[in-house]
Amino acid sequence: MTVSVFASFYPKPESQDAFLALMAGMVRDTRDEPGCLRYDLFSGVGEDGGYHLFEIYADAEALDAHRAAAYFKAYRAAAPDLLAEPIGVLVLEPVDAQS
Repeated sequence: MTVSVFASFYPKPESQDAFLALMAGMVRDTRDEPGCLRYDLFSGVGEDGGYHLFEIYADAEALDAHRAAAYFKAYRAAAPDLLAEPIGVLVLEPVDAQS
């Protein structure tokens, strides 16, 4: 069964460029993972919209492999210094989702 992740980020104003550079590397590297079906970064509309990741993995093992990758660990170590608040993460299983 696929596993979806929604993650929300609110970078500090002075860290916008560094945050987007960090995320560009994450998007590139994660999309190359064999179990990654979708990894898209969105910008929230309006003031304080933040950034939001929509991720889909083939299964829980693919998500575990993603989280074990060296670049994921490096990103998780670097991100808190760039953010105004902790990353909001939801891990979800589909109930009624279009494929």
